[in-house]
Amino acid sequence: MKKSNDVKLWLLGLQTVLLIVLVVQLTVISDKLGAPVAAPSQPTPTPSAPSVPEPADIDMAALVDDDAVKGNEDAPVTMVEFSDFECPFCTRFFEQTLPQIESEYIETGKLKLVYRDYPLPFHPQAQKAAEAAECAGEQGKYWEMHDKLFETGVAGGVDSFKKFAKDLGLKTADFNSCLDSDQFADEVQKDMADGSAAGVQGTPGFIINGRLVSGAQPFAAFKQVIDAALAE
Repeated sequence: MKKSNDVKLWLLGLQTVLLIVLVVQLTVISDKLGAPVAAPSQPTPTPSAPSVPEPADIDMAALVDDDAVKGNEDAPVTMVEFSDFECPFCTRFFEQTLPQIESEYIETGKLKLVYRDYPLPFHPQAQKAAEAAECAGEQGKYWEMHDKLFETGVAGGVDSFKKFAKDLGLKTADFNSCLDSDQFADEVQKDMADGSAAGVQGTPGFIINGRLVSGAQPFAAFKQVIDAALAE
């Protein structure tokens, strides 16, 4: 009788072990079936370099007009900038990109920069700021006033422009008369009309040997276009 009980206990233990094994296996199979399938890895695409715009049929000599030039007059590349002294993106170009263009291309005689005005109508101080630079140019200090306007800002309007003229050592009576009489108002508007005709739609806009570059692009974008022009 005791032997029969031992057999029953042994069988009961075996059944319990088999049941546990079965539960474990079913759990593993369930986990595998419910697990998300990993997507096959895709190669990371390599970004392609932006293409250099094709030059348009633009008379660069005419586009230069009689405006202020920085750099070698005979430089092989001409960059005409259409800008607005009240435009924050123009200020960004002045602060971040222009210094690199000056050191790599203007100071080495490879490029000349021509500044022309493009005062946007919703910038209340832009027109007179442009006229102020032209009036300073009458006394040989266009670029000094250009830099002052961008560095200090134009929020102060005409009164601040007259102070800038004094700070730069200009003949203030002549400067004030030039500014108050709107002597260069038409010249500034002509710049804007020429820019629009060349394809400029906002500020800053640049024509580099016939190629249009729009906006405060990083130096690398300008370098690509300038190097392409130099290679021609």
